[in-house]
Amino acid sequence: MNEQRGLQQVAASMNNFQGTFNMDKTGFNPAMPGHSTDHQMTLRQEPRTVKKIGAGIGLPYEIRSEMALQLDDHQCALSVALHQYNKHHWMSEGAEGFLSIHELLNEHREKTAEHIDEIGERVARLGGVPTAHPVTQHELSYIKHEVEGRYTLRDYLRNDLEHELKIQQMLRATIDRAHQLKDFGTVEVLEDILVEREDLGYHLYSVLEDDSLVRGMKHLLDGHEDISGDRPMNPETKLQ
Repeated sequence: MNEQRGLQQVAASMNNFQGTFNMDKTGFNPAMPGHSTDHQMTLRQEPRTVKKIGAGIGLPYEIRSEMALQLDDHQCALSVALHQYNKHHWMSEGAEGFLSIHELLNEHREKTAEHIDEIGERVARLGGVPTAHPVTQHELSYIKHEVEGRYTLRDYLRNDLEHELKIQQMLRATIDRAHQLKDFGTVEVLEDILVEREDLGYHLYSVLEDDSLVRGMKHLLDGHEDISGDRPMNPETKLQ
């Protein structure tokens, strides 16, 4: 798959993306991982609910509840993105990938962790209970982690770019809704995050562009379109 077709694949996936928020998933659900009630802890509030009173923010319960649920979906999605960034950071290889992309993805991990914290804090301030169980986070997330295994660096980055575009789209939907509900605190938190997510998406798109100092013109002549092969070493070589 060459660069242009790869980016076209991302665009096609975005055209098919029908992201929705889990507005009906509140309270305990026996089928949901991490929702067991078989323990000795004292329950103070059920998952994905908000306090009726005492949140300290002058918004009606209904608005705080709606915003907290959407925000929780965002932090679940960002947690999935963080796990995928972790893997791609660890698996970076190649002339451009081992150092430059390795460090770029580390910046993406750090920024994503910041955004998870900011949104989780906002959920708590609205009186909500952020989802923290990793399996439950993936269940509620509007993006899903790629399948296990080693793939090409371009595959990794295309998957990350698709995540970023979907996160941006869903953030805009919540920002728009928060404006309608006059929840300007949530607006401010998410607008700052959106600008930074757009930067992350731009970084990924830029490194996926079709120019490279490493390949030169070889990819235009060999017909392999940079598809990695086994490239077996000569068993007689001293380097093996």
